[in-house]
Amino acid sequence: MADKDDDLDTETSFADMNVDGFKWYDPSAKKKGKSNGKVKITRKEYRAMVKGAFEALLPLIGCIVVAMLAVFIFAYLWLKK
Repeated sequence: MADKDDDLDTETSFADMNVDGFKWYDPSAKKKGKSNGKVKITRKEYRAMVKGAFEALLPLIGCIVVAMLAVFIFAYLWLKK
């Protein structure tokens, strides 16, 4: 039988625990190896991200257009004299 501690991940952090007021607060730790969260991307990468966003939203936009077209057709047929 395996120990329960084998599956316990104690290395991964999901939030910055270096908070002012805690006894382990280190103000110099925020300056080490961080670029204020800004990442440099190229034009090619930016265009790829925009293209991916449009491809992800295209089915949703298509469904909305088809649904609105159906509503207009039904309203036209219903209100037609």
